[in-house]
Amino acid sequence: MKRFLFIFIAVAAVLASCNNYETYGDKKEKERNAIEKFISDRSITIISEDQFKSQGMKTNVDRNEYVKLNKNGVYLQIVREGCGDIVKDGETTNLICRFSEYNILQDTMQVRNDQLPSIPDIMYVSRTGSNYTAAFVSGVMKATYSAVVPPGWLVPLTYIHVGRPQSLNDEVAKVRIIVPHAQGHAVASSNVTPYHYEITYEKEI
Repeated sequence: MKRFLFIFIAVAAVLASCNNYETYGDKKEKERNAIEKFISDRSITIISEDQFKSQGMKTNVDRNEYVKLNKNGVYLQIVREGCGDIVKDGETTNLICRFSEYNILQDTMQVRNDQLPSIPDIMYVSRTGSNYTAAFVSGVMKATYSAVVPPGWLVPLTYIHVGRPQSLNDEVAKVRIIVPHAQGHAVASSNVTPYHYEITYEKEI
C-alpha cells in the first residue's frame, strides 16, 4: 500500500510538472499578449510603414504614434529627430545614450541612467551600408548585461540625427521603442521578454 501511494505521488508530481512547463511557443504568445496590453494601456496608436513613409519618416507624438517595423518587429516612436546628421556609411563614432528600460512582461522599471545625467552610457557605433554594429564602452547597460548592444537599440539610427547641440534651439535625438525579445539583450532573448525603452542619442565629441 505504501509503495502504491509513493508511485501515485511520483506520477502526480511528474504530471503537475508537465502541466507547468511552458514551450517556446507559449512564451512567445505571452510576450505578444503583454505587448498588446502595453499598447492598449498606454493608448498607443500603431501606424504602418507606408503611413510612416508618407509622413516623412516621422511619428506624431501628440497622437502617441508608433510605427511597427516589419523587418524586426520593433515599434518605434521618434520623439525628436535630433540635430546634426545621421551616422554615415563607413563612419564610426561614439554615442552618448541616456535611457530607461521597462520590463513589459513584469510591468516594472528595470534599469535606467536618465536620472544620472553625469553618468551616461557610451556606445561605439560603426555603419557599413545599411548595417550597424555597436558595443557599449561604459555605463549601466554594460554593467548590468554586457558590452553587446541590443539590436533594437540600433534600429532608430536609420531615422535620427546624432550630432551635438550647437545652439539653444538644438535638441538631441530622442526615441521610444518596444523591443521584442529577439531584438533585445541576452536576458531578454533567453527569457522571451519584451522591453520598452526611452533613449536619447548624441555624439560624444
